[in-house]
Amino acid sequence: MSYRTRIETKLRTLSPESLEVIDESENHRGHGGYREGGETHFRVRIVAAAFAGATRLARHRIVNDLLADELKERVHALAIEAKAPGEA
Repeated sequence: MSYRTRIETKLRTLSPESLEVIDESENHRGHGGYREGGETHFRVRIVAAAFAGATRLARHRIVNDLLADELKERVHALAIEAKAPGEA
């Protein structure tokens, strides 16, 4: 299973209203952490009620905790855009 699919599957446990997982690895070719074949640098855009009332730091911790295995294995960088429904 690809890392993108693994990330999507784990984040779907938050029952998001919207979820976008973007592999930005190619933008980092030649930089630290890049590996041939990609799946090293991701951007996650997620809107979920689970983030309501949580600080930005708390939201990032929720995502990082869910993706701990992926971050230990192959994912070098993870940009997180986490919002609650109705936030701009």
